Amino acid sequence: MNNIHIFIPCGQVIIEQDIMRSIALFVALLLPITLLAQQGVLKESLKVKSTTLAKDVEYSIYLPADYDKSNRRYPVLYLLHGYTDDETGWSQFGEAQVIGDRLMQNGEAAPMIIVMPDGGVSWYINSYDGKTKYEDFFVKEFIPFIDATYRTRTTKQYRAIAGLSMGGYGTLIMATKHPDLFSAAAPLSSGVFTDEEIVSADERTWNVVLGELYGKKDLTGKDRLTEHYNKNSVLKIIETGNADELKKVRYYIDCGDKDFLIKGNMALHSVMIDKKIPHEFRVREGVHNWTYWRTALPEVLKFVSESFHQK
Repeated sequence: MNNIHIFIPCGQVIIEQDIMRSIALFVALLLPITLLAQQGVLKESLKVKSTTLAKDVEYSIYLPADYDKSNRRYPVLYLLHGYTDDETGWSQFGEAQVIGDRLMQNGEAAPMIIVMPDGGVSWYINSYDGKTKYEDFFVKEFIPFIDATYRTRTTKQYRAIAGLSMGGYGTLIMATKHPDLFSAAAPLSSGVFTDEEIVSADERTWNVVLGELYGKKDLTGKDRLTEHYNKNSVLKIIETGNADELKKVRYYIDCGDKDFLIKGNMALHSVMIDKKIPHEFRVREGVHNWTYWRTALPEVLKFVSESFHQK
């Protein structure tokens, strides 16, 4: 049997292999740089000095990917945490940076600054005894501070607010009391209560959570429906408010079907229908947890982006 000799130009193979290795190395080095360039910057637990609250207030902030590479100004979303959380809630558990990066990279959301302040357990209102004036701080000090410190677009059209649970209540308080400040509001699983729920709340809930906000501790029954409660009841604000003023804000309301706060959110939906206030209302399968709110945040970013765009 004759031997068959196959000639392989070894030099050419070696050169082609070297080229492929060089390309692979270049791609491997370039890819992390490209991904890094597309990521926004998250800064946690910064401080602002508050004269109103007589203390430093911490906040976290997300700056979009090109913030340090341009001189442009950006719209702002104020994102409020829930009861017992703090300024790191949305960044640590809500994955605000990851979700923000993804939607802004994909063009599903406008590049925006996301500001996450620490609200303590204030429910974002002024307490009845005047000791904690968080609403005053937020409106008179915090928003002006953010506008002065960062490159924000300072008009109403480019400012939105959203939040979960206590932060959902705070979102509604700010939007309904100050409709000239916000173009959009997206309360999630909002801490909205009917009068009946306040009257029948157990003693611990009133004394620990609500009493110091709306009135004295140890109040029972209808005595809990204090003047300060009525001034800060979202349902009453909408029922008695000027519909034309309330309509200045676009509303996106979302609550899980098994959430313990669904009754108040249904009541909110109902009173807005009666008042003829346009709003989007979503009831999805879910409970009062971060799994639900992480799936809600992308829709919030899309919703507020619609307000930020020129018509």
